[in-house]
Order: sequence, then C-alpha cells, then structure tokens
Amino acid sequence: MKILKYISLILAVVLMVSCEKHEIMYDAEPVADMAEFQLHYYVPVTAVAANNITKVEVNNKLFANTRAPLATYNVIPSGAVGRFYAVNPGSVQIKMYQGADMTTLVYDKTVTLTSGKQNVVVHDFAQAPVVFDNGYPYIPNLTTITDSTAWVKFYNFLYESPGVPTTKKLQYQYVSTRTSALVNIGAPVGFGESTGWEKITVVKTDLISQGARTITFKIKEVDDAGVVIGDLQVMGTGGAFAAYTATSSLTIARRYHHTMAGYRAVASPNSSVRVFTAL
Repeated sequence: MKILKYISLILAVVLMVSCEKHEIMYDAEPVADMAEFQLHYYVPVTAVAANNITKVEVNNKLFANTRAPLATYNVIPSGAVGRFYAVNPGSVQIKMYQGADMTTLVYDKTVTLTSGKQNVVVHDFAQAPVVFDNGYPYIPNLTTITDSTAWVKFYNFLYESPGVPTTKKLQYQYVSTRTSALVNIGAPVGFGESTGWEKITVVKTDLISQGARTITFKIKEVDDAGVVIGDLQVMGTGGAFAAYTATSSLTIARRYHHTMAGYRAVASPNSSVRVFTAL
C-alpha cells in the first residue's frame, strides 16, 4: 500500500510539472474590432465551371481555393450560414482567380472595410466592390402558432446588357399568402443599392413545425418620381420578354439576401434573383 501511495504521489508531481511546462494555448484572434465580411460574386457571366473563382486572396493571403470554389452568383465563406471572414479594418485588397491551375487573375481591387459585419459585392471585374452594412445584430423574432416573420434584404445588381448597369429603380414585392395582395419589400432601389432587412409574413403550411412557406416574388419598375411604371420585363432564355416572377421558400426566423443580377435585355446570362441564407 505504501508503494502504491508513493507511486501515486510521484505521478501527481510529474503531471503538475508537465502541465506547467506544456501549457495548452488556443491561438485565436479576437474579432470584436475586426472587419468581418462575406464576399458575393455577381458579375453577369454564364453559370459554367470555367467562370467559377478557384482562388481568392485577401491582402495577399489565401482565403479560398478549389476545395471550396466561389461559384457564379454565390457567396463565400461557403458551408454553414452566418460565417464571415475577418481582417483588420482599413484598406483591403481582394484578388480573384479562375482556372483549374488558379493562375488566371480576373479581379484585383482594393476596398475600405470597417469594424463589424459587412457584405462585399463584386459585380464587375473592372470596378471596385460595393460594400453594405450587414445589419448585425439582428432583431429577434417572435413566433405565434399560425404565422411569424422571416427577413429579406433585396439588392439591385441588374445589368441591361454587357457593361450597362440598369438605370431602373426596382420595387421588390411578395404575394401575401393570406390576401393574395402584393406587398412592397422596402422602398425602390437603384443599381448598387439595397433595402434594409424587411419583414415578410410567413404563414406556416404545417402548424406543428418551425414553419416555412413557398412565397411568390415580383418586381415593379419605378420612375424617379416614385411612380410605378409596371412589371419589370426581363428577357428569358428563349429571347422573349416577360414580367419577372419567381418563388422561394422562406423559413420563420431566417434571414435571406435576395440579389437581382444578370442581364435584363440579353438572353444569356438572363437575369434572376439569387438567394443566399444569411441566418
């Protein structure tokens, strides 16, 4: 018993010394004062693999490569929602490459980022990106048994044709599932602008659930005086114009970026609203 006691004491001393000599460190950078951002790729190009961004460098450091490419009309960081890159606030250089060998530099621009969360939108390889405040922290959601709220932020990055941004102001709308009436989502926005986080009423299709619903969205063209001209007409892949309409599923308490991108008056890549889940 004494031998076991002495062995136990020796082991305890050895472990204490080991802990002192080999302190476990978690090398993580605090992000409280960092510039956090998500990178959106909405250059009007055809959605083929050759146009994917295969490497992204920020301040000459690798941030993404072919293991998680930035596909056309998409966003990084990829994977789970609510993720952001973090860099020091100030002047930030963004480089984007294409090709399997990741050597074709297609974008090299500098932008100023501030502390906090923001969304950085690349819409033209020849222009600096547009930066939007992410609107964080988000307002909490209150739920009832039959309906509640999701949030949508709408962006206008619509081009008329190659190199020609639209001059139209767009009023984003959804069709109420209760009344079938059109409901405005924020105010009309011009090219390179967005609404704030706007509430959308989601009436559950299944009462005993978190709650989701497929919603119909439409877009109106608005003149400078704020008068609605009519439905936004966009050219389809067949070469004919039609009023824009689309559907998307919204889940209660979720937040979604809805971005109108592509060409309005050209068949390919024709315009549509791309959806990215923020939360």
